[in-house]
Amino acid sequence: MQVAVVQMCSSPDVQANLHAAQTLVAQAAAQGAQLVLLPEYFCGMGHGDRDKLAWCEDFGQGQIQDALAQWARQHQLWLIAGTIPLRAPQPEHVFNTSLVFSPEGMCAARYDKIHLFRFSTGSERYDESAVIQPGSTPVLADITDRSGQRWRVGLSVCYDLRFPELYRQHARAGADILVVPSAFTFTTGQAHWEVLLRARAIENQSFVLAAAQGGKHDNGRRTWGHSMAISPWGEVLQQRTDPTPGVVLAELDRNLLTQVRSQLPALEHRVL
Repeated sequence: MQVAVVQMCSSPDVQANLHAAQTLVAQAAAQGAQLVLLPEYFCGMGHGDRDKLAWCEDFGQGQIQDALAQWARQHQLWLIAGTIPLRAPQPEHVFNTSLVFSPEGMCAARYDKIHLFRFSTGSERYDESAVIQPGSTPVLADITDRSGQRWRVGLSVCYDLRFPELYRQHARAGADILVVPSAFTFTTGQAHWEVLLRARAIENQSFVLAAAQGGKHDNGRRTWGHSMAISPWGEVLQQRTDPTPGVVLAELDRNLLTQVRSQLPALEHRVL
């Protein structure tokens, strides 16, 4: 199955971000992608944490969700929509939500980010809990490629990557693909991004798709980029080394997945 991970450098302008995402999804579709993954916060990275509140939507309605459904339907592909802010019960908070849209434009799965990022140095400080309410439930989505082959996708977002127990739960539930839409900072990405992604692929013997924000944003934040696709053996199949927006294409081979798991049946050897 041909897949694509999309790298963006989102701004506080939702309409501009939607236009950029639409162009990149169309580019991926034109190159044969059947599954497209957008990065975390693809629809907007504001000047401050509270900017998310201005463009949050109720689940199932809103211009962002309408656009995603339309793109999936127009290009007849599975679209995993990075994250969008959805209204949460906690006042002045949103969920940071990843949605999966089918080729028919229907929302097939919803995952609310469980682990919330907090990081502080002398020059950088982030605390997602200031405006984001955490989710509590791991979510998988079953998708079918154009040959009729079913793939099970384990959903996650960015900071989740540091918590391997989430991915092990996905593996126990039969995940073939793990997706990690992200907005890793330059500092943490440079230090940990690739090694964490490869570790999650190796230990769970699954493909890993990671779509990232990359570059210098209007709010001064610098994100690492390096969107990539990784094999179940831990090899980087393709990656975007340029920090600019673009599309990374990769072919996911079901035979490789079977081969890795049969030659080294680590998932069968689990004890704990």
